[in-house]
This record gives sequence, C-alpha cells and structure tokens, in this order.
Amino acid sequence: MAKAQPVFYVFHGPDEFTRSETLNSFKQRLGPSDTVDLNTTELDGRDVSMGDLRHHCDAIPFMADRRLVIVHGLLKRLSPSKKRSGARRKLLDDLVDYLPTLPQSTRLVFVDDVLLSSKHRVVKLARSSEQGYEKQFKPPKPKQLPSWVQKRARKYGGEVEPRAAHRLATLVGDDLRLLDQEIQKLITYTDGQRPITSEDVDLLVPYVQEAVIFDLVDALGQRDGRTASQILHRLLDEGEHPLGLLGMIVRQFRLLIQVKELKAERANPHQIAKRLNIHPYPARKLHGQANHFTAEQLEKVYRHLLETDVAIKTGKLGPTIALDLLVAGLAEE
Repeated sequence: MAKAQPVFYVFHGPDEFTRSETLNSFKQRLGPSDTVDLNTTELDGRDVSMGDLRHHCDAIPFMADRRLVIVHGLLKRLSPSKKRSGARRKLLDDLVDYLPTLPQSTRLVFVDDVLLSSKHRVVKLARSSEQGYEKQFKPPKPKQLPSWVQKRARKYGGEVEPRAAHRLATLVGDDLRLLDQEIQKLITYTDGQRPITSEDVDLLVPYVQEAVIFDLVDALGQRDGRTASQILHRLLDEGEHPLGLLGMIVRQFRLLIQVKELKAERANPHQIAKRLNIHPYPARKLHGQANHFTAEQLEKVYRHLLETDVAIKTGKLGPTIALDLLVAGLAEE
C-alpha cells in the first residue's frame, strides 16, 4: 500500500532564501502554475482566525486536484515560549484537533521565520503523524559558505575555484539570496566555459572596493602606515580619484563612530546592520574594526579627515599629497 501524502507542512527557520525556494518547488509539483495560482491562498498568521483557516482549507479545488493554503507566522504566534491568552490557547487546541481532519485535496503549509521549539504541539504532531511533515531551514555556518557557493554554482552548470568561493563568501557573507545573484552573474560572465576565479570575483562583485577600503582602515587601526600607503597607491594606480577615495575613507570612519556608540550599547553585528541600514558584511567588519580605536581617537581622526577635505578643495594641498599626509598622520594617531 502506498504511503499517504502529508496534508500539512511546517517550514520554519531563519533561512528565508532556501525556505522560499523549497516552497516554490513545492508549488510547482502541485501542477501547472495557472491552476495552482487559482487554488492558492496566503494568510497572515498574526490575525487569522480558526474560522478563516477552516473556510480556506475545506474549500473544494477549482479545476484542479489540490488546494494550497499558506499561513505565515501563525505557529510563532502560538509558540510555547510566548504568553498565550485564553483565546490563543483555544486557537492552538482547535488547530491541533483540526489538522488530522484536513481534506486530502488540501495542502496546508505553515511558514515561520524562526526555529520553532520541538515542544510546539503542531511541530510534535507534524513529526509523529503520517499526515504531517516538518522541515527546518537553518542558514549555513560561515565555514560552510564556500562549499555552499560551489554547490550552488554547479546547480547552474558552472564551477568555482576554492579560493574564489572563499573570496565571494567573505565579501557577501551569509545573505544567500545576494550570494546566489552574484553566482549567477559570475557564471553568465564566464559562460560556464571555465571555473570562476578570484580575479572574476574582484572584477564583478561590488563589495570588492569596499573590502579594500576596509583593508586600508585595518592597516590604519594597527598603525601600519606602510601597508596603508601601499593600499592607497594601489587604488590610485587603478584609477580611483583621490577625492572619491577620501569620500570612502570619511564614510568608513563616520560609520566606525556610529558602530563604536552602538557597541557601547552591546549591539551585535546583526543589530548594527539593521540600525545603520548596511549590508551584514560591512557590519561585521566594522564591529571588529571599532576595537582598534577609542571613541576619542575616532573623533580626532574624523576632524583630521574634514581638514584634509578642506585643504584639497581650497587648493592648499594637491589631492595625492594630501592623502599621503593623511595616511601617514592617521597611522601615528
């Protein structure tokens, strides 16, 4: 006898990219997109009622074999870690009683952006019942990202050299959706005719220039004037305009001042990225760089940067000489 197909699914965890891909793949397996779309309902679990849920789940599919109901955030709302009112307790009780009675023509998918407790009654039911299915979506750990990049490239018919995979993972970080976009762009560039190299990554990925500025500021933070000067002149030799470089350095130290203040409030890199509306990669780098400077040093550096900007714009110093003096002076702060 064939094993019964699950009728309700629990997709939970913070890996939004893989979770969304899995859900889209699930929808594609239900049939042609036009009929699936006609028979798909998405509900906001923050305010959905049991009556609404039953209404949509019990409805007969229209010109199709299956009806898909996707509920976002309901199980988090009913999590055992949250204080539940009498109404929420009743909703959970009713839900657990209802799930085993779902019509065979319905596929109900609960989607939550956090990992739910193994003690959650719906999670326990999904694991123990043939009618249920549960899948966790955890993002890869930093050490696993280069392997993820290589595997993803192979999915698109390309290859990535190990050093290039590590370089790309370091630059972009754990934003899987952005990583995937960069991988596709790199494969298009190489046309799948050869493995992607570190040089390709440096040429096409927009965070490379920002990474070089981080290297420059790292050298300044370690009072390594020689390395900082080498990086500066490499950028100038590559055609970067002195005023453009100064602008990037100013922005970097302005962010460092803000990060220093946020770190004093015990903010972590993820919180810093959200507060400053920046990508997680620079947020992590800034979080570490802030350790190289005191708040007083950062304020002094920032004043020095503004003085350099004025000196260049008023013609007191040539742009390249001004940057050389700036780097030498900051390395001695």
